Parts: sequence; structure tokens; C-alpha cells
Amino acid sequence: MKFHVVYEKAPGGAQSPVRVVEQKTGQGVGWIDRYLDREYVRRLSNKSLRLYAHNLLHFVRWWASVHDTGDIAESDLSESMLLDYIRFQSAQDPRPSGATINTRVATADRALRNEFPDAPCQIARGFHQYFLHRRPMGLGRPRLAVSRLRVREPKRCIVPLSVDEVARFWASFRTARDLAIVGLMLLQGLRSAEVLALNPDDILLSESQLRVRGKGNKLRFSPLAPETIQLLDHYLRLERPDPCSPALFVSLKGPARGVRMTPAGLRSLFRYHRQTTGIQLANPHRFRHTFASDMVRAGVSLPALMQLMGHADIQTTLLYVRVTPQDVYLQYARAVAQRIRPLPVTAP
Repeated sequence: MKFHVVYEKAPGGAQSPVRVVEQKTGQGVGWIDRYLDREYVRRLSNKSLRLYAHNLLHFVRWWASVHDTGDIAESDLSESMLLDYIRFQSAQDPRPSGATINTRVATADRALRNEFPDAPCQIARGFHQYFLHRRPMGLGRPRLAVSRLRVREPKRCIVPLSVDEVARFWASFRTARDLAIVGLMLLQGLRSAEVLALNPDDILLSESQLRVRGKGNKLRFSPLAPETIQLLDHYLRLERPDPCSPALFVSLKGPARGVRMTPAGLRSLFRYHRQTTGIQLANPHRFRHTFASDMVRAGVSLPALMQLMGHADIQTTLLYVRVTPQDVYLQYARAVAQRIRPLPVTAP
């Protein structure tokens, strides 16, 4: 049996536009579609729905290879089912990353619990451990919790761009539109999807503010740097076509002139400038990392940085608080220069 993901532009009622169907019959996988419908009613974005659908597509393909069907009954579920799924992924070549395996397993677990709330709990000796869950900043009493079924992930390391890399990459752009896009990522810390979703009325130049719609359509206001205001003003006055779609950043030439810039177009733009400058790490999210690292070094508080980045959890913001070897050297040199204790004098 073969399965694939389909996207319906105008579904009826409260149905998810993203479905998982069997290729020959075109019939949907019931338990997956019911889970996607629930997430759609919760108003998750289409991007999240597509991610969940592809994770469940991988799971149902594995399930069908073992049971010759995509349907699941509660009697088919065992305590070691998800552990068998992890073993299957770990035996693949190339082996998926730990983060990919954990995301797939977590999505499958939520979907199955949505369909079978009384299904047996997944038990895997060595995977589950009891620990004390502490709230951020140490507030409140810790509570006893059990770890989820997951594999070990390598520790995430934030690598910002250097001053020289930013200068070289910045110098390769020629249009005000492209400079404004990079400026919003480097000077405001916006995600690429947030940049593409901007409309002209989101820019409040008189108030030096920017209205941003982040993940989950959460609205936040971000202050605009003077350099960003200048770049946006140049783009709006000199380059943005008139008339065009109600989007801030649009295509400037070709058949799609005046149409909102697409994620594929943005990726193509950065790919071209990476090849031109030779800076392979210069992707849109790396500029966001660079912004956060610069804010931390400048002494911005964690709550303020959390608001600027649009994070829902301060633990995500803490990922950017990393002390680099250069920071260690600078602080050490500053401490040595300001030391009070005199050096011991050795006898001649």
C-alpha cells in the first residue's frame, strides 16, 4: 500500500485542508484525518498541519509495511509499539537525526491518543525516567514528572555570523527590497515567514514600530531601528510596484511582478548570494541567531529578548545565552586589567 499527502484548497466545514490518503483508492486514513481535523479546529497554521501530516505519513507507511493496512484498531496497540517504530528509524540508512525521530514519535503518540484515549501506555525500559520539573527562573515548587519516549539529541549550538561575514554578505545586495529583508532579520530578529507575511500597514514608521504576526498567528510589536526605517522607506518610495498585491515584499520583475514574494523565492535569493560571497552559513535563520546573540552581548534582559524574538517559552530564549571563547577571553582580560590584588613580588 502506498500513501501520500494531499492538499485541498477549499475543504468544507471544519475539515483540515491537509489529508493523508491511500494512493490507489484515494481513500483517506481515518484516524490521521480525524487528528488533523482536530488540530485544524484548534486553528493551527497550514504549515503546522503539513508538518504533522508528513510525520504521520512516515508512521503509517511503517505501520502498513508491518500490518498490510493503514487502519489501526485499539487491540493492535502494544506497550512497545512506539519503541518498535524508533528501532525501525534507527536502522534506516541514512539514519534520521534525533530531533526528527522524536518529532515523528511525539506526533504519532498524540494522534493515537486522540483516537484511542484508553490505549496502553508506552513503556520502554531505559527511556522513561522520573525527574523534578522546575519552572523557569526557579519560581514555584518543582513537580514530579516522567520523561517522554525519546532518543538523545545533540545539544543545540547557536553559531552567529561574524562581523566580517555580515559585512561581506550585506555588500552583495543591490536592491532596497533585498537590503530591507536582510535588515529585518539582522536588526529586528524576524523569522523568514514573518518577513514574507508583512503588509504595508504593519509598518508604523511614525511610531518606529513594526506589527509582526508570529507562530500561531500571535501578534507582537517590535521597535524599528533607524537603519531599518531608512531601508523600508527607500524600498516603499523607489522600488515597490504600484499597483501590486497587499503585501510588503513582492516580486520586482517577471510575470509575477507585484505578487507577494514566496518562500521559494526567498530561498533562491539567499542561495544566490551564498554562492556569490562564499558564506555557506548565511541563511535567513542564521541572521535571526546573530541578532539574538548581539542583543545578549549588549546586555538586553531575557524577558525583553523573549518579547523581541516572539518566543512562547523563555527556555527557548535561554538557548541564545551561550558564552563563546571570545566572550570568555574578553571578560578575563577586563578582569585582569581591573584586578585589585597585587602580584606577589619574588625575591631576587
